[in-house]
Amino acid sequence: MRKFRPQPGFVVQAYRFGLDPNAAQERALRSHCGAARAAYNWAVAWVEASWWQRRAEESYDIPEAEMTQWRPWSLPALRKAFNAAKHTDARFTDWWEGNSKEAYNTGLANAAAAFDNYAKSRQGKRRGRKMGMPRFKSKRKARLSCRFTTGVIRVDQDGRHVTLPRLGTIRVHEPTVKLLARVQAGTARILSATVRHERGRWFVSFQVEVKRDLVRVARPEVAVGVDLGVKTLAVMADSAGQIREVANPRHLDTALKQLRRASRTVSRRQGSDRRTGRKPSKRWEKANAARNRVHYRVANLRQDALHKLTTAVTGEYGTVVVEDLNVAGMLRNRRLARRISDAGFGEIRRQLACKTQRNGCRLLAADRWFPSSKTCSGCGAVKAKLPLHVRTYHCDACGLVIDRDVNAALNLAALAAAVVTGTGVAGDQDTPVVSKPRGADQKTRTTHRSRKATAGRAGGATLPHPRQTETRDRPQAEALSLW
Repeated sequence: MRKFRPQPGFVVQAYRFGLDPNAAQERALRSHCGAARAAYNWAVAWVEASWWQRRAEESYDIPEAEMTQWRPWSLPALRKAFNAAKHTDARFTDWWEGNSKEAYNTGLANAAAAFDNYAKSRQGKRRGRKMGMPRFKSKRKARLSCRFTTGVIRVDQDGRHVTLPRLGTIRVHEPTVKLLARVQAGTARILSATVRHERGRWFVSFQVEVKRDLVRVARPEVAVGVDLGVKTLAVMADSAGQIREVANPRHLDTALKQLRRASRTVSRRQGSDRRTGRKPSKRWEKANAARNRVHYRVANLRQDALHKLTTAVTGEYGTVVVEDLNVAGMLRNRRLARRISDAGFGEIRRQLACKTQRNGCRLLAADRWFPSSKTCSGCGAVKAKLPLHVRTYHCDACGLVIDRDVNAALNLAALAAAVVTGTGVAGDQDTPVVSKPRGADQKTRTTHRSRKATAGRAGGATLPHPRQTETRDRPQAEALSLW
């Protein structure tokens, strides 16, 4: 399927509003989201049925030409098969007409995307970890969501209601005047709408094509290096010599005492039991809703703080240099996982990549193995080791004594001078990945002995790959300077 591309001068962004549906409208919302889940499960079962049938036929030595044909998982093929099955399948015949066709299309589109990701992952065409086969969505755990792309999708003139296909007019919790003014002025066009249930509330998100003028940054000639951390959320050092620190608000740590108390209250109530079929009590539901409100407030505070940080950075500097952090690997550290998640390193990188595109700002990602903390920002010497608990950098070559995070931010800012080409947008194929100009060695994994016998050595023993380590400090041939 072709990806939508906005016209020149326009960008695609989302406008999200809270909904205040009545009882009938909430039942209709849940019915549409349930229809999307049912269509997704049907598509998964329909496609995988041919897989299991072919596997059974292979065990009987049936020729390839006489086996069951592969069932396609493209969206048009799934639509055609589902439209034929919904009239005869007992799971859909009694109630499929009560929901919009967009609800079923949502589930089929998600299933087609899941099979595409699985196939590309198996073929090595998809980045990231390996994807497994699509699995069925549970009625208890699946997130309620439904997307509308056709039909009546609009923001009403009063600014307090929205209209969606088959759901009718629903009151919103907050005014929609910002989106309404753009639509009336002709600078915005609504493409689709997605309703979603999160933490006990319903939300609608409009995907809008909006006309945006390029807003230049305040200091386009200045580059800044951003070093993220747990003790201090961000240390920023720019090429003009200014150093700033942004304290870590630690929203989750602040609310842990309240969360523990709310969790103890929930544990003392009578919850659900799948083995006996027992349903949760009203008091359990009330206590669980109170605990969810605490989580919801923490998430909103974190999101607000990260947006303010990234907006300030991308609105002031012309070039932003960040580290390519392995956040998934950092979360395996059980001592720091909670605080790293609370800081939101991955969300900061995502927001910077999005916001740098709207004001001409460049985003550069340093190589993951670039020794920003081990390198002296004064003379360029690289330390062999620098444990995490050492918070002050002492250079043995020039005698520089500086804070570890400030030293890393200065080294990141110096990398901007080495990059003169590329788009600078993180995530693009043309994004310049800064090399290791200071000559740091990349640590490689040790190759373990193979259990299978090989022709090279008796008993299958193989020599491990030598691990590359730094044995001593070494000076840099040519130190990088801040512009």
